[in-house]
Amino acid sequence: MVQDFTACTAITISWETLHRDARMLAHKLKRLGPFKGIIAVARGGLVPAAVVARELGLRLVDTVCVVSYDDRRQRDGEPELLKSVEGDGTGWLVIDDLADSGNTFRKLRKILPNAHYAAIYVKPRGKDTVDTSIAAVEQDLWLVFPWDGE
Repeated sequence: MVQDFTACTAITISWETLHRDARMLAHKLKRLGPFKGIIAVARGGLVPAAVVARELGLRLVDTVCVVSYDDRRQRDGEPELLKSVEGDGTGWLVIDDLADSGNTFRKLRKILPNAHYAAIYVKPRGKDTVDTSIAAVEQDLWLVFPWDGE
């Protein structure tokens, strides 16, 4: 199912809110570790991963690069994996800003089945793909992150 968010209500997330929520996510994750490192989902997970890595004292940070959207429209089909990582995810924490449809984490779980998956925000369709999150968001809202603003 393709979702077009151009007509949806947009909610702007400030840098301060994002930083606070990423720190709250780290606090929750601290009880679940230790983790050997973080795998950030580029691009949206890069900033949250940096904050979580700092809060958890982790210095080993890698990325997976996945394309799921074109502007505010979810792409047809499965997300495109541009860069992966080695291993099955054991001991690793995968971080993204948002689990929307869940398609990104579903794809990554095939590659990294033993990782722990965390997102700051989660929508109903992505909820089953996330192990740890901070805030639930309605499916029809479009979150505008600080790096996406004008």
